[in-house]
Amino acid sequence: MYTEEVFKRRSEVGGSIEVICGSMFSGKTEELMRRVSRARIAKVSVEIFSPASDIRYDKSALVSHNAKSIPSKAVEDAASILKLADGTEVIGIDEAQFFYDELPQVCQTLANKGVRVIVAGLDMDYKGRPFGVMPQLMALADAVTKLHAVCMKCGRQAMYSYRLVPNESQILLGEKESYEARCRECYNLDGKI
Repeated sequence: MYTEEVFKRRSEVGGSIEVICGSMFSGKTEELMRRVSRARIAKVSVEIFSPASDIRYDKSALVSHNAKSIPSKAVEDAASILKLADGTEVIGIDEAQFFYDELPQVCQTLANKGVRVIVAGLDMDYKGRPFGVMPQLMALADAVTKLHAVCMKCGRQAMYSYRLVPNESQILLGEKESYEARCRECYNLDGKI
């Protein structure tokens, strides 16, 4: 296990907030899983959290679109992360756009305590608007990584999540039956922006 001295040294280095963002199918969850796996190799204590409202996969695992998975905890709200993260050195948070306004403060609190916080989420909704708390998290972040998918119309770099089904709700959980990645030009062809 970790000695008190090692934990103290790591905490003194200082925490950070890393944001991984992009459209659907851009590999955000996969990148979060890669970073968390590397932390585990380094023998760092890790916890991963996702919103309980995201019921597409598994409540006890983070699952990427390509079916890779890693154990995680589903939580009702961001405040629960603080309660469950005590003594953890790296916190991963997926689908951050589904958390409410308290998530940025939770991330700040954790980072100020010396925790490395890695957050992944959609930066824009299906209408191309900033999504949820993601703009605030990006502003607070020590580092932001924007990932891109492949446009399902033309094969270029995509940054938009195009909704295929008629539904005006900002939040509509779905996969390839409901969304596809689009580049700016192909997204605009259908009059979204």
